[in-house]
Amino acid sequence: MTPAVVAAERAGIPFTLHEYEHDPRAESYGLEAAEKTGVDSARVFKTLVVAQDGTLSVAIVPVAAQLDLRALGKRAALADKGAAERATGYVLGGISPLGQRRRLPTLLDESALQHESIYVSAGRRGLEIELAPADLVRLTNATVKEMTRGA
Repeated sequence: MTPAVVAAERAGIPFTLHEYEHDPRAESYGLEAAEKTGVDSARVFKTLVVAQDGTLSVAIVPVAAQLDLRALGKRAALADKGAAERATGYVLGGISPLGQRRRLPTLLDESALQHESIYVSAGRRGLEIELAPADLVRLTNATVKEMTRGA
């Protein structure tokens, strides 16, 4: 049981867990999750920790898309791996937007709202949590905005 699963249970939201055997040689954790769960990659979202002027935040975007850092501000950059892991309590490739050690401001790409349910990491590599985008927004207090390029 991960902190992400505990957070979803405590909130009383409906969700489904999807577990698969993670391949340590996988080049993209998110695309691996889509492939191994048999879900369209447009419904599988990656959780990226971003730094801007010393402040960390979370950007949740489709795994097949690229985060447009300019949409987050001039000085936005992907956070250092160590800083991301320390702030969230999760390892890279398993960072969940739920149950983080330190709750970070969260942004969700607007494309999530096109789907009845989406998949995000449940807190470890090889474990995804499927939930309604509206529930994810509510649980993380996320701001929804366009922030990707390519898909």
